[in-house]
Amino acid sequence: MPDLLAEAWATPGLGWIAFAAFIGGLVRGFAGFGTALIFLPVAAQFLSPFQAILALTFMDILGPLPNLRKAWGQVEQGDLWRLVLGTAVMLPVGLAVLQWVAPEVFRYSVSLLALGMLVILAGGVRYTGVVSRVMVLGIGGASGFLGGIAGLPGPPVILFYMARPLPASVIRATTLVFLFIFDGFIIAGMGAFGRWESVAMALGLGLAIPGMAGNWLGGRLFKPEQERLYRGVAYVLIAISALSGLPFWR
Repeated sequence: MPDLLAEAWATPGLGWIAFAAFIGGLVRGFAGFGTALIFLPVAAQFLSPFQAILALTFMDILGPLPNLRKAWGQVEQGDLWRLVLGTAVMLPVGLAVLQWVAPEVFRYSVSLLALGMLVILAGGVRYTGVVSRVMVLGIGGASGFLGGIAGLPGPPVILFYMARPLPASVIRATTLVFLFIFDGFIIAGMGAFGRWESVAMALGLGLAIPGMAGNWLGGRLFKPEQERLYRGVAYVLIAISALSGLPFWR
């Protein structure tokens, strides 16, 4: 165990990675989203694609635990299992493709995806059509594929599932539980592909400390009457992180 911790402590760029974990938690604390969009573009500059996703997963998996019991009572069960089924089918496809992706391509792709998602969020773009139950299965599949290849399962859920004609509390609960299950899937999937790396897992658990600290501080700073300001700050921080991963600076 001491050797494992020493290896994790010796990770190149650890200070930047820990700072990204803190800022990702901070943004999530006052804006409700953004951890992966901030963390991955920075982490991918120092870690391999599988290491970056594994560290993010172990960093983030503990956060929802206090809210799971309450959320489970509000979940739309049919939707949840459609999302899960779609993910179970397409996540292995995404992970299989990721094995052939060069680290530089992964890094640039994650940064470009984060920038694209930022444009969509800032522009207020949302799907306004009818989201059928069959479409929910497709949304789960898209989340699984994008989560496997880029560690970003959230965009399909945010863009499409949020348009489901259900109470906001049900949408939030279903999404929270689905993404928690996704984390379990990604860990199992990486094991099946022989991509478990104990150092990346230990690093992720260690990064949970600055991540939770950021969450706590962001929650303390948040004032509902200034929500637009906080979202603006979140967008700026996501943009800085995403741009840092592009090849303009090297």
